[in-house]
Amino acid sequence: MDEGMAYGVMLAAGDGMPPLFALLAVMLVSVVLVSLLLLRFQQSLLVAYFCCGILIANTGIMGWFGGGESREAVQQMADFGVVLLMFVIGLEFSVSELRFLRRYAVNGGGLQMGICLLVTIALGRLGGLPWNASIVLAVTLAMSSTAISLKTLQDMELSNSRGARFALGVAILQDLFIIAFLVLLPLILGNGAKDAPWTSEIGWLALRGTGFVALAAVSAKWIIPAVLQAVARTRSRELFTLAMMGCCLGLAFVAGLLELSLALGAFVAGLAVSETVYKHRILADILPIKDVFLTLFFVSVGLLIDLRVALDNIWLILGLTLALTTGKTAIITGIAWHLGLSNRQALLGALSLASAGEFSLLLLQYPGVGQLWSPDLQQSLVASSALSMGLVPFLVRLADPLALWLNSRRIGPSQSPKRGEQLPIRQRVKELKGHAIICGHGVVGAELNRTLRDAGVPTLIIEMNVDTVRQLMREEQAVLFADAAHEETWHLARLRDASLVAFTFPDAAAAAAALHHVHEINREVGVIARARFAPDRTRLERLGVSVVIHDEREAAAAAVTQTLRLLGERSRKKGSR
Repeated sequence: MDEGMAYGVMLAAGDGMPPLFALLAVMLVSVVLVSLLLLRFQQSLLVAYFCCGILIANTGIMGWFGGGESREAVQQMADFGVVLLMFVIGLEFSVSELRFLRRYAVNGGGLQMGICLLVTIALGRLGGLPWNASIVLAVTLAMSSTAISLKTLQDMELSNSRGARFALGVAILQDLFIIAFLVLLPLILGNGAKDAPWTSEIGWLALRGTGFVALAAVSAKWIIPAVLQAVARTRSRELFTLAMMGCCLGLAFVAGLLELSLALGAFVAGLAVSETVYKHRILADILPIKDVFLTLFFVSVGLLIDLRVALDNIWLILGLTLALTTGKTAIITGIAWHLGLSNRQALLGALSLASAGEFSLLLLQYPGVGQLWSPDLQQSLVASSALSMGLVPFLVRLADPLALWLNSRRIGPSQSPKRGEQLPIRQRVKELKGHAIICGHGVVGAELNRTLRDAGVPTLIIEMNVDTVRQLMREEQAVLFADAAHEETWHLARLRDASLVAFTFPDAAAAAAALHHVHEINREVGVIARARFAPDRTRLERLGVSVVIHDEREAAAAAVTQTLRLLGERSRKKGSR
């Protein structure tokens, strides 16, 4: 770009406009435009995020908007995105689901991490890397992208397959491993006290960790549930979101004060509320915020890539990407066979986990990691990790043809043995199909729910009264404590697979706010709603509600019927006299 254009941009971002604001505007607009372009070619959005970062870093745009200071500010916002990611991971983590997936998590995830670590450490040592560099490199390449793998399987409507459950189990083990590794990473890098022996450093770390776990346990048992319950009773959406963010950042701040990882604090904060009734409501509130800041994280990774250095090392990058994806696919497929999965299910899980992950990129950006090896290798590792993540949607689509090829040559099991599995209630929500979603569990909602269940129709309740939600959970009714006005609520309720949506409360404004998301996600689903007044009925019918129950008209019809019945009874009594 010429000097005149650069000067014009600098004037636009002059004293009246903060450089960081102008940079964020350029980044977000670029992300949208590049994403729209790549989506036409059925590419992952992550590719667009990385491409935007690479373009901004290699076209001189960063220098127009504050240079290093703006880059540091963007990096801080990206770090905040990682904190929110860890909070969501902790929130989605469940002891009941771990019990359900323990075979895949402990056996599958343990074997995957162990084999990948041993192989990579051995290769690193053979390549001349010191022990600490080999360990960090091994963990970097052993991690997979939980978000990309599960999102890809969900988009292909395979989220309920055994391959997807296997991938989820392995991902859970990886997430637990990286939490512990981030705590120990300063010791591995040699950032501790120079004169202190490792034993005292680990002892001091264990003491701080124990104190933090004790504080987190007390918060999870009494403080956080009490605060969220008090806030939930106010029915204030803003206050609930603030309380949720306060819990996340508060425990992350305490972890930082104890010289532990901020990511650890955020994970523990999510874990503290993962088994409460507030889980789905928090997910619906925080996911859009997390997505925005995590987008900045992936853009910031692109900012690290020097295109000239990457092009000079293009064969190394392609070789690392090929070795990473094929090596992990082979290892994880073998583990899946060992656990009894068929070729198709094993390949679905293996190919979805064949890439590096978000935490691979996080480790590569960790202070001091880049000094463990040459700048060329650092650039190549970042680029190959990003490239492998962008390839996941394409790789997963190869599962079926590869499975057919293996079956034709009688390699591996062609079918999985059937197992009886008792699903926990949270997993049963994920497995619902052809169900009715009932918004509100008052008198009308409870009666409708009872009738549908008696008729054999599975139901899911969306309710904002925390006491009602607790009672329904005790009755093992599938229920979400969530706001129907949030789009994420409908994804959590599996609206795409639902057969009916019923708004059992006579609030036309609330129903209208939710209907926008309902029709956007599933236009074919039948919708029933209540309207208190005639204008509300007209409004809901215009919005596409299949059946509108007009409370005034139904009340009038009931009043006429009951009045005639009462008068008839009185007339018969008089006639009998």
